[in-house]
Amino acid sequence: MRYKKLLLLIFVACLCHVVNAQSPADSTTAKHSQLKTLTDEQYNALINGDDIWGLGKPASLNRYPDPENVIKFKKELQLSPIQIHNITPVAKELHRKKLEMGIIIIKNERVIDSLFRTHVAVDGSVIFYTSRYGAYIGELRNAILQACMVTQKQLTTLQINKFNALMKAN
Repeated sequence: MRYKKLLLLIFVACLCHVVNAQSPADSTTAKHSQLKTLTDEQYNALINGDDIWGLGKPASLNRYPDPENVIKFKKELQLSPIQIHNITPVAKELHRKKLEMGIIIIKNERVIDSLFRTHVAVDGSVIFYTSRYGAYIGELRNAILQACMVTQKQLTTLQINKFNALMKAN
């Protein structure tokens, strides 16, 4: 039994090393999913930093705008230079975090798939990797919601109303 656990740990360590070497490099072009468990659309959304699970819905439904969309509509919203200066780094950091977490989620999904594909899945490894999955989604959701909170504080009520109208129109 001890030998099997040691072998599993070595396998997982090697697999993680291989997974790190295979991370997606170019996030601007559509790619075919490298995993059976993710569709091409899901895979591309993750490597492009798109919110495929609607993790920002609590914010957007309650008038806390997404900073990336606010910057997109900066002319229509008539953002001041100070607002642009304050919101742009929030939008950039949020996008960076979405890209980072997308790659991490893909790597974790790759390990889970591999555990089952190679028939070495055991309770402990499945619990470990699925728990990590939940933590990654939680970390991503927190980043999105925090960014929306910061952005909302930078806007006037009129700008928020205009932003919501623009989002409904698109």
